[in-house]
Amino acid sequence: MKIRIGIMGYGNLGRGVECAIRQNPDMELAAVFTRRDPKSLSILTPGVPVCAVEDAIEMQDRIDVMILCGGSATDLPVQTPYYAQYFNVVDSFDTHAKVPEHFETVDQAAKKSGKVAVMSVGWDPGMFSLSRAYGEAVLPQGSVYTFWGKGVSQGHSDAIRRIDGVQDARQYTIPVEAALEAVRGGSDPVLSTRQKHTRECFVVAKPGADLAKIENEIKTMPNYFDEYDTTVHFITEEELKREHGALPHGGFVIRSGKTGWNEEHHHVIEYSLKLDSNPEFTSSILVAYARAAYRLQQEGGKGCKTVLDIAPAYLSAKSGEELRKSLL
Repeated sequence: MKIRIGIMGYGNLGRGVECAIRQNPDMELAAVFTRRDPKSLSILTPGVPVCAVEDAIEMQDRIDVMILCGGSATDLPVQTPYYAQYFNVVDSFDTHAKVPEHFETVDQAAKKSGKVAVMSVGWDPGMFSLSRAYGEAVLPQGSVYTFWGKGVSQGHSDAIRRIDGVQDARQYTIPVEAALEAVRGGSDPVLSTRQKHTRECFVVAKPGADLAKIENEIKTMPNYFDEYDTTVHFITEEELKREHGALPHGGFVIRSGKTGWNEEHHHVIEYSLKLDSNPEFTSSILVAYARAAYRLQQEGGKGCKTVLDIAPAYLSAKSGEELRKSLL
C-alpha cells in the first residue's frame, strides 16, 4: 500500500512536492488543495483531484500525510497546528527565531489528535541543522560556520520589490570567499555579518523612478541590507527574465574543531549544497520526511518532531536490511 500524500498550496513548493512524489514509488499524490478556484488550477499528475482548502477535512480517510506548502510569515503558524488536528503533517517553517514557539503550538495540537507533525523541514532549517548537530556532537571543542549562497533570496527579493519605483528584482546572497577560505583553513576566525556575506541586487525600475533613491533605500534597509556590502544593478525586464529567471541556491556548513589531550590536532567537517532549484530541493526533503511522519505514526508516535528527532532510516524507502547492506 502506497503512502497517500496531500499537498496544501500549489506554488513553487507545491509543484516541487508533486514532482518529488513521482520519484518515490512507495508514495502517491492523493489530492491538491488550493485557495484559488480549483477549476482554474492545472496540475501535472493525471486523475488527481484539485480541491478547495475548505474541503480538506472531509478527506481525512484518503490522506496519510498532508504536506503544507505555505509561507512561514503568515500561513504556517496558523495552518500547521490547525491541520495537525486532522492529519499527519510536514511543514517548512523557516523563521529560526520563532521555532520554539511554533514547536510548542504544533506539539500540543498533534499530541491531542494522536498525529505526527514534522516541522521546519528543508535545507536550513533542516539538512543544515543536522550537519551543525553532527559536527557539534563529534567535535565539541570547536566552532560552526554557516554560509548561504550563491543563490536567490526570495524574501530579500520581495523586500526590494516593495520599494516605491521598483517593478521587479532579484537578490543574490554571496559568501565572501576570503571568509570561507579562512574557515576551511582552520583558523577559527571571528566573523561579523558583513565579513561573511555580500548581497547583489538586480533591479527593474519603473519608468521615471529615482534610481539613486531606490539604491539608497536598498542599501540602508534595516534587517535586510544595512549590515552587508550591497551592490545594486539596474537592468531591463527582459534581462531579468533572461538572466535571473531561475531560483538557484546553496551554501555550506563548516565545523572546525580540535581533538587530543592538548587539543593539538585540528579537523574540519564541511557539508555543502549547490542547487539549481531551491523550492524543488526543499520539496524533495519534505517528501522524505513525510515518509518518516507516516512510519512514526504507524508505530504509535504522536506530537511534533524536527529533523533533529528523527533517525535517518525513517527517511528511506529501503528496509533496514537493505540500508545496512548498501550504505553502512
